[in-house]
Amino acid sequence: MRNLRIAASMLALCGVGPLLAVLITSQLMLSLLAQATFAAIFALGVGFLIRQNGMVSFGHAAFFGLPGYMMGLLLPGAMMPAEVLIIGAVALTGILGFAIGLVIVRVHGIAFGMLTLAIGQGLYVAVTRVRGVTGGHDGMNLRLPQELFGLPLKLLQQPQGMLIVSWLVLMAILVSIWLFSRSHWGRLTEGIRDNEERIRFLGYSTLLPRALVFAASTVIAAIGGVLFVVYNTFISPDAVHWTASGSALIMAILGGAGSTWGPALGAFAYFLLKHAAGEYTTHWLSIIGVALILVSVAFPTGLAGLVERWFKPARRGAPA
Repeated sequence: MRNLRIAASMLALCGVGPLLAVLITSQLMLSLLAQATFAAIFALGVGFLIRQNGMVSFGHAAFFGLPGYMMGLLLPGAMMPAEVLIIGAVALTGILGFAIGLVIVRVHGIAFGMLTLAIGQGLYVAVTRVRGVTGGHDGMNLRLPQELFGLPLKLLQQPQGMLIVSWLVLMAILVSIWLFSRSHWGRLTEGIRDNEERIRFLGYSTLLPRALVFAASTVIAAIGGVLFVVYNTFISPDAVHWTASGSALIMAILGGAGSTWGPALGAFAYFLLKHAAGEYTTHWLSIIGVALILVSVAFPTGLAGLVERWFKPARRGAPA
């Protein structure tokens, strides 16, 4: 019965994005929601790593921006269809993430965080120094074909159209994460997170599952980065800077990294709060900082935990 309720909820959520795209007439708000959706996918990648591996990354922006730079460098050559190039960029990011994961998931805590920060900043320095190729701090524009995956490029570059597409992608990723968390591999990685020594004693390898989770988190971040680049047709070093990783981490913590959908909720709350506060003051970061402190202290499970607490009485009163 519980799984049926979850399935019905997910189907209902799939319709929320298209409904908002139809009802909201403000192009600014539609653009804000579309960009919040990209950030939500990015935050899901960071939150997935925290939830399954118990590891905090300060350099995931590298995997968010890397596919965009790959597309910007390879699209002008037209050696392959753009769709193949996009899928290949995401896949290569995942392979690179797996290779890196095999090395860095061996360490824990602050050492892991510092290693991810070093990787992220390494890419940032690289794209700023190779100015003749990447445009340096000025960034680079992408030349995309008139059609991608059967959809007109104009549709993907309009807030309304991109909101619908990115929302459906977000829902697909959420469902995939939910299914993974209930699979054998999902429970195994949670067991490794909670007590790695005991899992080893049971005869399981812990390195490969941890590396695969890290790789999956980089793929999720890369998908968000691809949508961001397709919408803006532009990529700059800001997309791979440590501040972008920090923002995604704030979103995950604000929404509740322990929940499947918490990081996505945190991303939307972050963007809406940023927009609302930015209209009244230039010090909107301090407001978000205070909000993060209040949520962390009052609700350790994040906004998702608060929402679940609200709905618990309703569940208890509902028939089984």
